[in-house]
Amino acid sequence: MQMTLTPIGVIHSPYKSLSDCPRQASKTGVIAVIEVFEQYAGGLKDIEGFSHLILLYWLHKSHGYSLLVRTPWDTELHGLFTTRSPNRPNPIGISVVKLIERRGNILRVRGIDAIDGTPLIDIKPYIPEFNFNDRDVRIGWLTDKIKR
Repeated sequence: MQMTLTPIGVIHSPYKSLSDCPRQASKTGVIAVIEVFEQYAGGLKDIEGFSHLILLYWLHKSHGYSLLVRTPWDTELHGLFTTRSPNRPNPIGISVVKLIERRGNILRVRGIDAIDGTPLIDIKPYIPEFNFNDRDVRIGWLTDKIKR
């Protein structure tokens, strides 16, 4: 099976390298600019009505992966698919961001942890009723390691 992804835009952020990116971008006040390419700008119609967006992007600086990963929150090895490591078989990043404003094909958002120049794959509206919103969420091995 062949899969092809076409970038619809580019993420402009103050982060120049992976080490610059925050571990929990939702906790920062940093504003990033999402430039949607002109040929896709029509798809932004009505986006201002949404406070939050789901951004999917290609982690273009990712190199290789391991199925066992050690994270900053623990010294133990954990399965890759139980982590948010950027080094993955398909290095797709995801962030739920707050939409600050739209000006034409430019979106200003808060809460992203992507490196400057990251290719944008897709944008979806964040809709709590459509996204599993259950208070009985378990966070596996991260329990007692991060503040909620």
